[in-house]
Amino acid sequence: MVVLQPEDRIPLHLTTHSPEGLHVMKRGEDGWCVALNSVRMNCGIYETRPTVCRRFVMNGPYCKAIRTEYSGPAASARHESAA
Repeated sequence: MVVLQPEDRIPLHLTTHSPEGLHVMKRGEDGWCVALNSVRMNCGIYETRPTVCRRFVMNGPYCKAIRTEYSGPAASARHESAA
């Protein structure tokens, strides 16, 4: 979940509120952030991306670990259980 900060200037149509009341980025049907192009693995709003997203180096160790987690066997199980 990408939690937005008050200083983030994200278009409202890309955001929502969590059940806990947090202002967050929406997720698509595939579970990814709506600003993420999951085929190209890049952010569609990179220049204005949320503060929390700016903390992670693109293609850095954390980013690679998350990509591996979401593209591995566990990802298939998640998608099957969601259907």
